[in-house]
Amino acid sequence: MFTDRDGKYQLSALAESGFEPLARTCQFMLTEEAHHMFVGDTGLGRVVRRTAQLMKEGDVRTLGGIPLEIIQRYINFWFSYSLDLFGGEISSNSADFFAAGLKGRYKEQDQYEDHSAAHEIFTLTVVENGQLRPREVPLRNALNEVLRSEYIKDCEKGLARWNKILKEEGAEGGDRLLYLPSPRFHRHVGEYAGHHFDIEGKLITKEEFDRGSSEWLPSIEDREYVRSLMHPVIEPGKIANWIAPPAVGIKGKPFEFEYVRL
Repeated sequence: MFTDRDGKYQLSALAESGFEPLARTCQFMLTEEAHHMFVGDTGLGRVVRRTAQLMKEGDVRTLGGIPLEIIQRYINFWFSYSLDLFGGEISSNSADFFAAGLKGRYKEQDQYEDHSAAHEIFTLTVVENGQLRPREVPLRNALNEVLRSEYIKDCEKGLARWNKILKEEGAEGGDRLLYLPSPRFHRHVGEYAGHHFDIEGKLITKEEFDRGSSEWLPSIEDREYVRSLMHPVIEPGKIANWIAPPAVGIKGKPFEFEYVRL
């Protein structure tokens, strides 16, 4: 869901390359990436649906499901790590690749009229003297951040789909909706590396982060619990208790169809 979505945006930038063989190859690869994202998006949606169903029956953990708070901690972990895959917010490499015509912005031809970006300025939020402050940089040097911003908007759409499932199952309300953490949270690359932020992006001390990390990120106990649920279910028409069945089988077949005979 998150790491392959990074691949979508990296490939999309290369698909705008002035080197036509590279652009054409990346356009083809994007069709494969779409399948990966579909599997992650719908798979997690089915986990969320089953969790919502179990919430109406009682304690999700006792019933063998994955509680929403654990799902949220895994979202925080994978979203923050995937943000690092785009590189630093200020990057001379991104400027050089764009200037050489090797990469473009997301949907460069459709969304922009000026394809040189030679004189534009981008404002970033950075850490200076222990405080968050705005900094203006040449747009070409901020192209990693421009691409990351498109990625974040796409991830927000995925969270909206999962929250729609919670509402459909009657499990929404209070703090029961899923969300994305601040892009500054739990970063290890770029302007925010070496600093500590809470889930909302507030600059905090290392001690404060350590105290809150078990609430924000998967703990060893969370990982062991999820791993304990991973048992094969091979009987046709049956499925693990922590995930809802798909809405429809492959090529319209019923869920209980015996695709493989063992």
